[in-house]
Amino acid sequence: MTDRLPHEKGFHISWDQIHRDSRALAWRLQEFAPQDDGGWRVVVAITRGGMAPAMIVARELDIRIVDTIAVKSYNHQTRAEANVLKAPDAALVGDGEGVLIVDDLVDSGKTLELVRARYPKAHFATVYAKPAGRAQVDTFITEVSQDTWIFFPWDMALQYVEPYRGRD
Repeated sequence: MTDRLPHEKGFHISWDQIHRDSRALAWRLQEFAPQDDGGWRVVVAITRGGMAPAMIVARELDIRIVDTIAVKSYNHQTRAEANVLKAPDAALVGDGEGVLIVDDLVDSGKTLELVRARYPKAHFATVYAKPAGRAQVDTFITEVSQDTWIFFPWDMALQYVEPYRGRD
């Protein structure tokens, strides 16, 4: 049987893991920071998944200005047309020069493609990347296969699971 449910090829991320991986992203991003003016001017988180990683990156890199861009590209687990619902302060981000845009994951790349068109000079970073979207991201930490579904901690709750074999 080759048909799998999303949880059957899932990559489960804990709060500890997203924190460690987001810190690693921050450390990697430091080498790309604009040097002429002391570093990144602002972090823009792509809501909702990019908010936790962006907060951690901003803390690690001592970036005090954080804004958001709200892009809807999924209806639950179904990919849809990407639309901007809320943009960051235009006076703050301009064309993206010195701006770091952070998301949790690049999947198909459609969200980042849409945001990149608005802010062509920004640096795009994600914690996780899938092959179809890699061209849209400048920096990432972990690559996963295209057919893997990532379960983030903000999407899960702890619950009892029956043993694989037996009940004793």
